[in-house]
Amino acid sequence: MKSTVINIHEAKTHLSRIVEEVAAGSEVVIAKAGRPVARLVPLAAPAQAKKLGLLKGRIRVPDDFNRPLPPAVLGQFEKD
Repeated sequence: MKSTVINIHEAKTHLSRIVEEVAAGSEVVIAKAGRPVARLVPLAAPAQAKKLGLLKGRIRVPDDFNRPLPPAVLGQFEKD
């Protein structure tokens, strides 16, 4: 992302144009007496709602999915 440095007077004079540039993806650093004091960056796009059911029909859950594990398998998880 390219960053443009402008002085505070120019920022006040051209605020509308600067906001348009930032909204389009630019980054602007505002300086006071040649020293950077603020950075304008575009806001992140709001998170989109998740759509449920995108994998419907593509994944199959076995009927015995929630069945308890056999004792031999459970024993492998237990500590001695």
